[in-house]
Amino acid sequence: MGEAATLFEKALTETEAEAHIHGICFKTGPPRQIGVELEWLVRDRHDPAAPVVPERLEQALAGLGAADGDGAQGEAVKAVLNKALITMEPGGQVELSSAPAKTLGELVDVTLRDLAALRDAMARAGLELCGYGLDPLRLPTRMLNLPRYAAMEEFFDRDGPWGRQMMCGTASVQVCVDAGDDGDGRSGYRSRWRLLHTIGPVLVAAFANSPLRAGRPSGWRSARQQIWANLDPGRTRPPEANGDPRAAWAAYAMNAEVMCVRDPGSADWTAPPGLTFRDWVRGGSRGGSRPPTVQDLDYHLSTLFPPVRPRGHLELRMIDAQPGDGWIVPAAVVTAIADDDIAADEAMNAAQPVWEGREGDPWLRAARRGPADPQLSQASKRCFEAAMGALIRAGTPIAIQQAVADFTERYVLQDRCPADDQLEEAR
Repeated sequence: MGEAATLFEKALTETEAEAHIHGICFKTGPPRQIGVELEWLVRDRHDPAAPVVPERLEQALAGLGAADGDGAQGEAVKAVLNKALITMEPGGQVELSSAPAKTLGELVDVTLRDLAALRDAMARAGLELCGYGLDPLRLPTRMLNLPRYAAMEEFFDRDGPWGRQMMCGTASVQVCVDAGDDGDGRSGYRSRWRLLHTIGPVLVAAFANSPLRAGRPSGWRSARQQIWANLDPGRTRPPEANGDPRAAWAAYAMNAEVMCVRDPGSADWTAPPGLTFRDWVRGGSRGGSRPPTVQDLDYHLSTLFPPVRPRGHLELRMIDAQPGDGWIVPAAVVTAIADDDIAADEAMNAAQPVWEGREGDPWLRAARRGPADPQLSQASKRCFEAAMGALIRAGTPIAIQQAVADFTERYVLQDRCPADDQLEEAR
């Protein structure tokens, strides 16, 4: 009774819901911390095209650390390493979510240790972690039978196959930075919000790493980003850029359709088609079977997937998974640009022309052409130069600086991205 009593404790009014979103989504203060959420495709080391059943993954993860049951939002938490969480995604992807770190160097050190343990556990089971934005061989198949994912699948199936591809076949590097303070300078949350959206297409292009689908070229450098572009725009497009981010995000969240209605006593969490959270909180004939609570609102917020998601901190979701330890480079580039005023100004000036051109949506141009797009090529070069300057000024460990320098030399200066390596291997 305890869980149900908490869940259904108090119905929200529309004003209370908007105030709650305002209060939790941008937690302001001086930017001090960074984190990463690293998603990986998992495959058999000897047969990459073979499906990996959940029981095999469960066995591989069993010895890593204390299992924590289902996460607060319904994810399958499998292990805890140095305060990092290991979770399973619906298609059998594995995600490592780091604890917040005070410096980039600390984040890299701790995460590399956690990854080494995770990779060892996979290897003992004959499995390996693969850093691709989209599974290049296997068709998307849902393996987890949690009510959240069943409801999500039904929701996305209304608009075609894209939702299943996203849920069950994609992986990303998610970089998490503090929202910023209440000031008007570069460290203010309004400025950081604008900056991260402005450089977003540059990050999509530079780190594009999902050109193949079912073993064949898809015509996109980031087919993962193409998938996101075809999903429900009310939960995947960026919010309105003008005005205060808090108000824009509150309106975005309230107007997004409800994906799941939680019911601890049922396996069916399907929401009525077309029901927005604003509809639900207002009640009436479209208000569902019961009024929503704060817990329902928090759950709803976890089902929104824009390129930059405010969760107290800011979570960048537009970067494809990278091979090996390549995740270090986007983590370093984002941190350097976000936390250094000089680099932020330089990157903002470099990326702004991408948005002023007349060649179509910058997100889609970045996904289709990557750094081969002339404007994105120029912006990428200048942004990486700005990031390197900030890393040097901050005294970042030399190994991290070298990783960024090597990536710049191999890809950015050659108008290439990791997707080009996959295409060459496929040919």
